[in-house]
Amino acid sequence: MPNLIVVCGPQAVGKMTVAESLRDKLRYNLMINHDSIEVSDRIFGFGTPAQREFNSAFREKAFEVALKHGVDLIFTYVCAFDMRSERDYLEGLERMFFDAGGSFYFLELSCDLDTRLKRNETPHRMERKPSKRDLTWSRSNLISDAQNHRLNTDKDEYWFENHLKIDNTHLLPDEVAEMAIKAFSLMPNDRADSEYRWGV
Repeated sequence: MPNLIVVCGPQAVGKMTVAESLRDKLRYNLMINHDSIEVSDRIFGFGTPAQREFNSAFREKAFEVALKHGVDLIFTYVCAFDMRSERDYLEGLERMFFDAGGSFYFLELSCDLDTRLKRNETPHRMERKPSKRDLTWSRSNLISDAQNHRLNTDKDEYWFENHLKIDNTHLLPDEVAEMAIKAFSLMPNDRADSEYRWGV
């Protein structure tokens, strides 16, 4: 009965570092959104139709394999909450894991724009996300998306039964992870490091 935790929020809000903390505390496997983005960019170029198709197929296959082998998974995602297609996609993931007897948890992070702009340039982000190393472009993209899309839900808006919202402007990743684990009543798996964080 595999579980899926989606860590969602705007660019540079801290999804990856929170997800990494959840991974290590729960011994879940982790797929950040840039795992598929960076691979598909290298093979098919940036923003091409082939890149978008491969990026989507990469993620779909990862979810399929996780379900097949009963692997608990964490996935980071940037959602444009103003787009119906985004809700359809996330609800589809929820159904996939529910139908397999697992659970679906949605952790939504938020913080102010100035903090996000600072986090956009951290060394760890640059290391894990090569496409963000063009800081002029990534800063412009971050600001543009903030202006053109609703990247967090409204105050009293909840999309899922297990939907937790945390403003992590002044919180460390480990603090956020502990809050989520407590709120969702999650228990860690008994697994060797090599099974969920090989090569990290």
